[in-house]
Order: sequence, then structure tokens, then C-alpha cells
Amino acid sequence: MIISNPSTHEIEQAAQLLQDGSLVAFPTETVYGLGADAQNPAAVAQIFALKGRPKDHPLIVHLASVELVHHFALDIPDFATQLMAHFWPGPMTLILKKQKGVADDASGHQSSIGLRIPDHPLAMNLLQKAAKLGVMGVAAPSANRFGRVSPTRAQHVLDEFGPSLCILDGGSCDIGIESTIVDCTRGTPILLRPGHLLAKDIERFSPEPLDTPSPKIPSNSAPKASGTLLSHYAPKARVRLMSLEELQRAFETSFPTNVALWTKSPWSNPSGDASSLTTPLWRAMPSTAHACAHELFSTLRDFDALGVSEIWIQSPPNEPEWLGVIDRLSRAAHV
Repeated sequence: MIISNPSTHEIEQAAQLLQDGSLVAFPTETVYGLGADAQNPAAVAQIFALKGRPKDHPLIVHLASVELVHHFALDIPDFATQLMAHFWPGPMTLILKKQKGVADDASGHQSSIGLRIPDHPLAMNLLQKAAKLGVMGVAAPSANRFGRVSPTRAQHVLDEFGPSLCILDGGSCDIGIESTIVDCTRGTPILLRPGHLLAKDIERFSPEPLDTPSPKIPSNSAPKASGTLLSHYAPKARVRLMSLEELQRAFETSFPTNVALWTKSPWSNPSGDASSLTTPLWRAMPSTAHACAHELFSTLRDFDALGVSEIWIQSPPNEPEWLGVIDRLSRAAHV
């Protein structure tokens, strides 16, 4: 059930659902999350079951205040404290060493835990009201089936899980891709997942340079953070990520009848007849990274709704501000 423009009373009811062990979907500035009391194993188990997510894949815990960090984490390095001060609330998740016996199921039974404070008034209102009821943190992965396209609107969540789930509608998510994840457990900050925040901006407020590990994750080990599998964020249709020249060649040789196009450059049929592309099967990719990230997941969902078999996407510029978009598209296209 979607609750549009929820009142204070309706948000209080949603917080009560979290305390009672039920699930609540809510918006953040990044994507919509599927929330449960991070310290309630039965509630957390519902997230894994509903999403079809492996239980050793850790969830990000959302907090109402910085003071709650110490409830979940220990041995917090100074550079992590500085990152919290400068980027929270905001689209940054920090991986920290976990207190023993706290949120074990939510952390995938790892020795670390991902924490963040979202920058969304509805999310913060819910988290604050839940904290007053004893819910110290809300585990909230993206509100979609595991490995599929993240939701950026309340309707996307309803499409995934149906009307039985309580969904707080806060409008379209501003950023549109998940938070930047920085690992703070190895003595130096390591970028695990790019997002809206740029590495150069993070390094301005960290005494340590930001390192980047190899993106390949061994198949026999659980990821240390959410959204770092090689194949992720995938629609039902096959995604092909190509340069403009590659798109043109593919169009000339093997253009399927039910392919969708998302390109920055205006597209025309090589035969000179552009009429076949003046349909919902072509959409212009925004020229800025922020606008593109905002539309990315909704575009993939819209194309899926048209029943296309393939989605051909023009590769974004290989520039720092586009890294988060490139990461999501590369994982969506991974076979």
C-alpha cells in the first residue's frame, strides 16, 4: 500500500510497524529502501526472503543520528569520523568494525557493518520516530528483487512487491543511484562502490588518500558491501553498453525489432528513415552525470515495461563525475 504525503501520525504508525518486526519501504535521496529493525533477526530475515537475497550479503543500516554509530561500531578511525562530519547526512555509507553481537544478521555475520545517515526528510522523520521506540537502526537495502533494477519511485516498489507492503511515498529520489561506499576497516579509506560523491571531494576531508581495490570479487567469498557483485542492477532485457560507433555498426548489421535505445547523441536510422525511432523505444540520455543518474533506473524500468528484449545504451564519458553511472551500467550489462 502506497501512503502518499504521509502525515505525522502515519509516519508514527510506520515506525511502530518497524518496532513490531514488520517491513516498511521508504524513500532516501538515493533510492527507495526496504526497511526492518536491524537488531531483529526475524524482521531482517523477511528482507532476505522477500528480496531473494543470499543471507551472507550484508545490508546497510540507516541511522537517525551520529550518536548511534557507537551502538553498532567500534574502533572507529579518525578519518571515518571526519567523513561522517562532512558527508552525513548524505549519500555515503561507511564500512566500520562491528560491535560483537549487534545486528549480526543484517551484517551478513561479518565482522564489519555498513552505516549511513540519509539526507531525506521523510527517511529521517521515520528513523527518528523509530529510534524513540527502541529501533536503533533500520537495515534497508534497495526495495527490489535481488540483483534487479533499484526503485526510485514508490510505484516501482509497488510493482516489485505488491500492495501488502507499507510504502511511504516521498516522491522521486533526487540522486537516483545508491550511496558511495567507503571501507574504513583497513587502516586507510577504500572506495568499494562509487556513487554521487566524487573521490576528489572525499579526499578533501580525509587525511588519507582514497584507494580503490580491484572490482573483481571472488565467487567463493561474500561481498563486504552491498551492490558490489559483477552482475547487478539488471533489468529483464539484456543490456548492451556501446560507444556511438559500436551502436551504429550494430544497428547496421543486427538491429533487433524490439530493441530500446538510450543515447546522448541524436539517433538516426542509417537508411535515412528516422520514423522508426520516433517512438518510446528511443530516449535521450541526459548530458550531465547527475541528471543521468537520476533517470538511470527509471529508464531501465520503463524500457522493461515495453517488453523489449534488449536495451542498447551509449557509453557515458570516461570522466570522474560519471563513475557512479558507469559502475551501475557496467554491472547491469555484465553477463
